[in-house]
Formats: sequence, C-alpha cells, structure tokens
Amino acid sequence: MTAVVQNVVTSGTFELDGGSWAVDNNVWLIGDDSEVIVIDAAHDAEAIADVIGDRELVAIVSTHAHNDHVNAAPALAERTGAPILLHREDRVLWDLTHPGRAPDGELTDGQTLTVAGTELRVLHTPGHAPGAVCLHVPDLGVLFTGDTLFHGGPGATGRSYSDYPTIVKSIHDKLFALPDSTEVRTGHGESTTIGAEKAASTGWD
Repeated sequence: MTAVVQNVVTSGTFELDGGSWAVDNNVWLIGDDSEVIVIDAAHDAEAIADVIGDRELVAIVSTHAHNDHVNAAPALAERTGAPILLHREDRVLWDLTHPGRAPDGELTDGQTLTVAGTELRVLHTPGHAPGAVCLHVPDLGVLFTGDTLFHGGPGATGRSYSDYPTIVKSIHDKLFALPDSTEVRTGHGESTTIGAEKAASTGWD
C-alpha cells in the first residue's frame, strides 16, 4: 500500500514568554496499514493514538519544540515505544516544556526518514525557532512545514528564539526551491501550495 497522509486536529494552549494563547494544531500522520510516523504530537496523546490504532509508530517527529507541538510527545512515546526526534538547536525550547525528559534522537538537515517505503527528507528551516525543520515527501508531492510556512506567509517571529530575516531566508532558499505544485501541510490552519505562497511573497523582505 502506498503511504497516505492523515490529519488530526487537537486543541490546547501555546505558552511562551509568559503568555498563553488557545490554539488548534494540525497533527499529521504519514504511513500505511502497518506503520506510521506522527509529525508534531500536540495536546492529546490519546486522540493521536486512536488514529494510529494497531499500526507500528516508527517515530514522533517534532518540526520544532514550542510547547503546543511537543506537549503530548512523551505520553505518546511511552504508550507506543516510539522515539521522539528533534533538531538539536531546539533543545532550549524543548527543555521549557519537558526539562526532565530528553528527546530520543536528533534530526539533521538532509536526513532521510522512511515509513511505508516512502522517504521524508528533513530540511532545517530556522527562523520561527532555531531548530525548526520541514519534511519533504517527494513521492507524494507534500511538504510538512510546522510553523515555518502557512497559507498567507511565514510563521510568527515575534517571540523569543525567533527571527524574521532568518525565516524568510529559510523559506526562499529551502522551500521555494521545491516544485510549485508541492502541497504544503501546515502546523495550524489550512493547507496551501509552494506556488501560491511564492506568488504572494513579494514584499516579505
């Protein structure tokens, strides 16, 4: 069976710099009938586990370590035995939420993860967070962007450990180099395409 993409929307709070905001998060799953990868285990480990079912969870991949993208990761890992993977430069954010529990492995730029015979290529895209990554799946024409790129432009850069020129450079250099038809599956809200965001990007700088 060819790998397919599934989506679960979970709700909770984003907390940073002393503030707290209600958010809905996209949790993405990619796999087949026997194995799956979860991208951004947000808020509700039980809801995510229900969608996984009896499939093997190969890995829990975190696009970055803001609490609303990783707060359910340890519980899901404990329940399934799957490793949590995170770019090392986001450990400073991870430790704000899970100071007593380290990730199980590191994500690196250019690294390839495989599930259901399908490759996911890791792209380090700092800006929203220092260790933010996107995951490109060439065989499916899909890109999982976390909070780096949304329908309507770059992710937020107004809080600690973020930088606007850096996120714009990441998007231009890494993401806009992908085919325009690439479907962008975001960390919050609706999906878009690389072509649509590239066409709307005039004036970002």
